[in-house]
Amino acid sequence: MLMGSKTILVAEDSSVIQNITKRVLQFQNYNIKSAKNGQQVMDMLKKEHFDAILLDINMPIMDGMECARQIRDLPDQTKAKTPLIAITGNAKNFTEDDFKAVGINEFLPKPLNFDTLVSTVNRLTNN
Repeated sequence: MLMGSKTILVAEDSSVIQNITKRVLQFQNYNIKSAKNGQQVMDMLKKEHFDAILLDINMPIMDGMECARQIRDLPDQTKAKTPLIAITGNAKNFTEDDFKAVGINEFLPKPLNFDTLVSTVNRLTNN
């Protein structure tokens, strides 16, 4: 683990997207953890702190919208305020207001533009 590097949780059920995202962010000196669904995110949040969470909206077991809602409702205020970046292949199903309503800070459409991803993560983690 790099000293002083920020930890990003990538919640994405596609291992291809997860691996590319991980590589891109590791190249920027981020420490990356990954989850396959919203339930894993909630379980991991109980044990550790993340500087930002990338949430795929369409995941099995618990989707990104429900996961975001539960994160914002956490009793630990630091964790409840974790920056959330939604990743979605069908943003048409949701409006920006839908994302804001569950507490998502930003959303990025798929296919991901990795320059935008990096600049968004940098901005939200003050890196």
